[in-house]
Amino acid sequence: MNNAVLNVTPCTFCASSRKAAVATYSRAISGLRLALGSPLTLSGSISRSHCFRAFPTLRCDSTAAAAPAKTVSQQASKYEAVIGIETHVQLKTHTKAFCSCKSLYGGEPNTRVCPVCLGHPGTLPVLSKEVVRQAVLAGLALQCKIAPHSKFDRKQYFYPDLPKGYQISQYDVPLCTAGKLEVQVGKDVKTFGITRAHLEEDAGKLNHSGSDQLTGSTYSLVDYNRAGQALLEIVSEPDMRSGPDAAAYGAELRRIMVFLGVSDGEMSEGSMRCDVNVSVRPQGQEELGTKVEVKNMNSFSAMQKAIDFEIDRQVNLIEDGRSEQVVQETRLWDEGKQVTMSMRKKEGLADYRYFPEPDLPPLEVSTAYLQDVQATMPDLPANFRRRYRQLGLPAADVLVLADELPTAQYFDSVLAAGAAAKPAANWIMGDIMAFCKESRVNMGELQLKAPQLAEMVSLIEDGTISGKIGKQILPDLLQGKASKGVKKYVDQKGLIQVSDPAQIEAIVDAVIAANQKQLEQYRAGKTKLQGHFVGQVMKESKGRVNPGVMNNILMQKLNAK
Repeated sequence: MNNAVLNVTPCTFCASSRKAAVATYSRAISGLRLALGSPLTLSGSISRSHCFRAFPTLRCDSTAAAAPAKTVSQQASKYEAVIGIETHVQLKTHTKAFCSCKSLYGGEPNTRVCPVCLGHPGTLPVLSKEVVRQAVLAGLALQCKIAPHSKFDRKQYFYPDLPKGYQISQYDVPLCTAGKLEVQVGKDVKTFGITRAHLEEDAGKLNHSGSDQLTGSTYSLVDYNRAGQALLEIVSEPDMRSGPDAAAYGAELRRIMVFLGVSDGEMSEGSMRCDVNVSVRPQGQEELGTKVEVKNMNSFSAMQKAIDFEIDRQVNLIEDGRSEQVVQETRLWDEGKQVTMSMRKKEGLADYRYFPEPDLPPLEVSTAYLQDVQATMPDLPANFRRRYRQLGLPAADVLVLADELPTAQYFDSVLAAGAAAKPAANWIMGDIMAFCKESRVNMGELQLKAPQLAEMVSLIEDGTISGKIGKQILPDLLQGKASKGVKKYVDQKGLIQVSDPAQIEAIVDAVIAANQKQLEQYRAGKTKLQGHFVGQVMKESKGRVNPGVMNNILMQKLNAK
């Protein structure tokens, strides 16, 4: 099945008024057409009266991408940033929110659609139980109040990727309210409020020809595979005051959703999308400044940079006496240019004409249901971090080990198999993480199973093999070559560490006898040659001697009179 085709002539000049905008878009969209290939037969046109609602204030602002003349640090003492985040989390359900179409990423365009998610006349939505359960689980994890009675509403707006002409959402009675999230920001722990979390359906996706943006493209392709997928929109309180605050909040929220299993958190695939609202105000002022929404950030580092830029931009406009140019609008983050660019004026709630969804009954959540969902709550990132701190691990190690669910689960399994915490953590954060990055796998996919790593760590700790031998055999273990046990593997390879003092003394004597010149230089004061002798002993023994025993014997021999 083919993509739906949307021909658009992008705006090439600014629209300074509604009247001018309507005239502009009447010309710009005169060639707009939608068509779905077989077997779907949807077709139609957009009338002149719809143009402004389709693209309310798409404009080419010549100053939109201008970089600030000053940095925010120069003005930081005079202004305070106020930041809130709206996060759209795509729930990891088997089907879409209100129909039986598969909820999967990608695929041939317009193949995972049906009359329900395309909004055909006469169809009725049916709410997925799986969607409700995942949303309630997420709400409980965010310490939200779960509404015993909530409802769905229609959010009315026109856009080519919204086949119904409205979005099923929740407006005045959301499922989750009044939550909070504790976040580690640098060395501080901050608490950010959660205003609400509500269910809604996703829109389709526009693919622009020759560009990721509408500007510069000659036509756009509409893929409705994503339309109707379940979203949980999580709205924070405007409690954040900096880019690092926001990035840390977003990262922790993602961790929680992934640890819960309700989302894969893949920002690059659109599974988690964050829109930030940024305003600035003079220090000490209670009244909020003009809010600007920033979109199109596909990583938390991009979010931090976008926020820092937007704070700079607003502060400099105010300082330059152009505060009227800070308007309520939606701006896009341009990763290439590292700037925000004006997209459209921000719609108000009245523009969406919310009204109750007549095709869906109210959503009832009983106390017994909440208790049932609560009983399935898995360990959250904070629980993992707490346990790791109790093991005496350094703060930096704790953050790394609890950052991704597969890593935390793998580390827990290694500990459960009997490994000491710090040595196991060092192996995981070092060689094994490097292997995962290079091989593009997570720790849950490793051929080196947790009991095998635990056995290797224990063999090193009890002196059976050396750390050097551990590094030597690790590539084989990662390829699954020690399925019958690490001890048996190193024994077959002849890699068991030599700890017998008599055997080690014989190797040391042979090395000293073969290096008489270096021995004389060492005894003459060139003590750095100790490393030469250590290297020769390790070479002679193929790295098998116990380093502690070897060093004691070697030093006695080198310093003998």
